[in-house]
Amino acid sequence: MKIAILGGAGAMGGALGAKLAKDGNEVTLLDVSREAVETIQNRGLTIEDKSGQIETISIRASTDPASIRGADLVMVFVKCYHTKAAVESIAPHLDANTTVLSLQNGWGNAALIAGIVGAERTMAGVSYHSATIIKPGHVRHAGEGMTFIGELNGEMSRRLDRVAERFRAAGLEVTATEAVLKEVWSKLSLNACALPASALLRFSAGQLVEHDEMLALMRAILKEVVAVAHARNIPLDETERWEAITGLLKRSASAKASMLQDVENRRRTEIDVINGAIVAAGRQCNIPTPHNETMVWLVKSLEQTF
Repeated sequence: MKIAILGGAGAMGGALGAKLAKDGNEVTLLDVSREAVETIQNRGLTIEDKSGQIETISIRASTDPASIRGADLVMVFVKCYHTKAAVESIAPHLDANTTVLSLQNGWGNAALIAGIVGAERTMAGVSYHSATIIKPGHVRHAGEGMTFIGELNGEMSRRLDRVAERFRAAGLEVTATEAVLKEVWSKLSLNACALPASALLRFSAGQLVEHDEMLALMRAILKEVVAVAHARNIPLDETERWEAITGLLKRSASAKASMLQDVENRRRTEIDVINGAIVAAGRQCNIPTPHNETMVWLVKSLEQTF
């Protein structure tokens, strides 16, 4: 399969792109970072696993949107605030049958993409892999997990099956689902609880579950997320989500949250499509979300210091 990855020289794009390339897919990492692209072109993409073992993958990288021409699948990993510009840049180069799959954090990316390339071309999903950029062209793939993908209309389509097959062949755990929006909200609940707290306190995943006060705050954030989800007819179970969130944080104790990485690198965060999305949806449903709103205020204040 011919696959292009927007934000491909980033942590998640690089980690999953390397897996897909090793399985024989024709993968292009499209990225605006000229330094990262040139490093990958000249030396290959360096992937380091959680044990410290290093492998160099020969993979195509480019800064030219036209390089995705002919792609069967375009995977989107850019930050939410770059989604519109990134997808608009590649839209003229899409074939009639190209599928665009958002695996980004937060809520609203798939709808934005569908508005540019058409809902019939768009799929959505979430991935529970964790990865960090060590330096341009060098990614640490710190943890592997399930990836959920699905059609926006819930159809179990042939193209969904084909994409899932490619992922499985590359050694990536994947579930093709009729309820992908529920899965997006399930991960949104994790991110809303963990990412801003980690970024504000500079906590690793494991540290978030070591203190009663932090656990109380995350549970309060989760209660708001579940209430808003229910108002939107998205069936999240609070007990299941809490056990899943705390369990995942314990299992990936040393992992560094993406929002913390953004703060450390003095980059704009994705708070608007995470806790900010909960606040906005809550207002539409007349559901108060004070804990999520506080997280937005705090993270945005922190961003003002960059």
